[in-house]
Amino acid sequence: MKQRLLTCLWALILLTSACAQKSTSHNKSAKDAEPVFNSKNRIQPGAENFKVYLPLLSGKRVALFANQTTVVNDSIHLVDELRNIGVNIVKIFAPEHGFRGTADAGEKVDNSVDKKTGIQVISLYGKKRKPSEEDMKDVDILLFDIQDIGVRFYTYISSLEEFMESAVQFNKPLVVLDRPNPNGFYIDGPVLEKPFRSFVGMQAVPIVYGMTIGEYAKMLAGENWLGSEFPGNKLRLTVIPCINYTHSSRYKLPVKPSPNLPDMASIYWYPSTCLFEGTVLSEGRGTDKPFQVFGHPDLPKNLYSFTPVSREGAKDPKHKDKLCFGWNISGTPDKVLETINNQIHLEYLLEAYKLFPEKNKFFIGKEGAKPTEYFFNKLSGNAKLMEQVKQQLTMAEIRRSWEPGLKEFKIIRKKYLLYEE
Repeated sequence: MKQRLLTCLWALILLTSACAQKSTSHNKSAKDAEPVFNSKNRIQPGAENFKVYLPLLSGKRVALFANQTTVVNDSIHLVDELRNIGVNIVKIFAPEHGFRGTADAGEKVDNSVDKKTGIQVISLYGKKRKPSEEDMKDVDILLFDIQDIGVRFYTYISSLEEFMESAVQFNKPLVVLDRPNPNGFYIDGPVLEKPFRSFVGMQAVPIVYGMTIGEYAKMLAGENWLGSEFPGNKLRLTVIPCINYTHSSRYKLPVKPSPNLPDMASIYWYPSTCLFEGTVLSEGRGTDKPFQVFGHPDLPKNLYSFTPVSREGAKDPKHKDKLCFGWNISGTPDKVLETINNQIHLEYLLEAYKLFPEKNKFFIGKEGAKPTEYFFNKLSGNAKLMEQVKQQLTMAEIRRSWEPGLKEFKIIRKKYLLYEE
């Protein structure tokens, strides 16, 4: 009975707040906003499932792991919405690219104070990757809300894993607000092998694993994949599900998840073309179409040409200010989806290697480096793909080598799905 009263109270507070807000941040009347939040057809992230999780935050000191994608109603930052309805957010934890999502890939980010809210922001992609005991001492409950894109080497799931370990270490309940996976409609790629474990791939999952971040969290705990000193059964995990989402959905992100994924076409191509980061080719950072254009100054001059330049999120891109030759595979998101057809594409990687004049310099790595030291192998999750490219195997031959690992992973994955396929 008490729980029902709390739920009703929070719902009333939320409705009152929505009715009262005609501010410039919302720019809509409550009458206009209400149908959007409660649409029967619109896919809604877990963050909008207020009635389920607000009672868990009542009277608690909340720490929120968030960035610029942590929005409700496609544009309102969850921090602002929760503060408006009286939730006590005592600090914010931020991942790669920072709380506002403007830092370069791999750029270390310092702690700060958010100018808009005055809340302390603790970077977990700078001097440390986990909250400290000092960070946790004034926190009662942890909230995690980051838009993932469903690709193993996209580091938000690595941040999630280490955040979950901290929740166990400091005995804090963790609430994951689930979000739809824009690449959640297929599973593909080589499964990571243990020797190649790194922050761009921490678990034995394929490049595209077909799970939301909430489902992935359940799998990490359920399979006891956290560090050996952080048993999954000691994690007090709650996943708040999305509304109107299935794994056949084609969800379009309302906010770009990071500086170099500016649109849905880049997000769809990313699982395939991010592999160029492990080669000497530009992967398109420093252009307006990252992961949709790629090339190198030494490739044939009759190919597509482009010049990477310094810009926000890519201050020092590969081959900055140099004319590169390669490929432009950009297009509308719908056309990209038709091209991808639910699988990773390697034909451009194979063709680039074939055309590159100095084969021994194609993959980035010091002379005599071990297989585990090549960044390409950390991205692919094994040493086999590099050798298959060097051997110029066909895409079909390479894909067949993935099948046993994918079959085993799908059996594990199925246990933790929250949504229909």
